[in-house]
Amino acid sequence: MKEKSTSDLSEELMSQANLEQYITENQPYFTTLDLRAELAELYGRLAVSKAELARRAGMSEVYLHQVFSGRRRPSRDRLLCICIGLEATLEESQQLLKQVGYAPIYPKLKRDSIILHGLLHHTPLTEINDNLFNANEKTLF
Repeated sequence: MKEKSTSDLSEELMSQANLEQYITENQPYFTTLDLRAELAELYGRLAVSKAELARRAGMSEVYLHQVFSGRRRPSRDRLLCICIGLEATLEESQQLLKQVGYAPIYPKLKRDSIILHGLLHHTPLTEINDNLFNANEKTLF
């Protein structure tokens, strides 16, 4: 089966009057991600406890465990906090955002540029939040 590009899928969606038929015909092309597996893989290379990861990500251990178990789906900002806590690369973070259906980090937005800089330089979350606050931008938590 030939892979369909995003443009192909967009064109089909615009021309298809029947949404159910479109979804049925294109089910194999929809992106799916087992966030649990992706996060577990990133966590596997870190030598810290989940408690420490929760601290680095600015969230409770309970919430973090719920995300890792698949019981909770984090918001874009919470997912970015986890990426920062996991010391994920920019590429890994962008891939996670894309796969989950969130907007990628966009350097033309001041807020996203501050976050992007933090990811690139492995800046602690508290410092990224301070930089966001000082720039009059919404903090990550």
